[in-house]
Amino acid sequence: MKKILLVILILFSVSLYAAVPKNSILENGLKFLGVPYVAHTLEVNSPRESLVVNLKQVDCTTFVEYVLARSLCHNPNDEAQFADRLQMIRYRDGMIDGYTSRLHYSTEWVMNGLKHGYLTDVAAAYSKDTTTVHVSFMSTHPDKYVQLKDSPADVAKIAQKERELSGKVVHYIPREKLPVKGFKWIHDGDIILLVTNITGLDNSHFGIAIYQNGELHLLHASSLDMKVKIQEEPLREQLMKRKGCLGIRVVRMKK
Repeated sequence: MKKILLVILILFSVSLYAAVPKNSILENGLKFLGVPYVAHTLEVNSPRESLVVNLKQVDCTTFVEYVLARSLCHNPNDEAQFADRLQMIRYRDGMIDGYTSRLHYSTEWVMNGLKHGYLTDVAAAYSKDTTTVHVSFMSTHPDKYVQLKDSPADVAKIAQKERELSGKVVHYIPREKLPVKGFKWIHDGDIILLVTNITGLDNSHFGIAIYQNGELHLLHASSLDMKVKIQEEPLREQLMKRKGCLGIRVVRMKK
């Protein structure tokens, strides 16, 4: 009888362990370590906007998009499902309708994820600090974007979206309030957005939370080191060194 109970107990423990979900965001993010940082990989020589998949070259945004899309797949080897998830993440309501349908501002990028149920706003649940969004950079600097510099109609569409986003209040953590050890409610694999005070922009950088030796670090595509890496210094120190950084937003994937 004791042997039977022991076997049942072992099987029950194994089933509990098997039921614990893996941290797919962090697991998939670490697979990109060392991948080169290359800007503007989505700006291909094509007259029409299309879904670009380039896993061999990433910037801070596409890195997070690819990791999130892969992590949302029930079958990680299903490339059609991956493309479907990526399109939902990168485009407004998952619909490709020209350059302006891409989620250029990360405020709307997050809003799209909240609307379609694959993201949750962690900072909104735990931080009382807020900041008001004011975006205008793209419409006031169209010469910096290949698709906009000769397209007044698209600049007007972008400007309209900027007006819709401006004035929205979002929760964030001021950098001086972020401990080196992070918070218990910030988990490995959470998506981190750096809030900026650069005129016309909302966020300046994307990354993924990762704890090392009890301290919160950032897994990200670094434009300084030109590759995906785990930042050596804790996130708080990284933020304090970064000119124009006000703090961070924290969102989390949910299935």
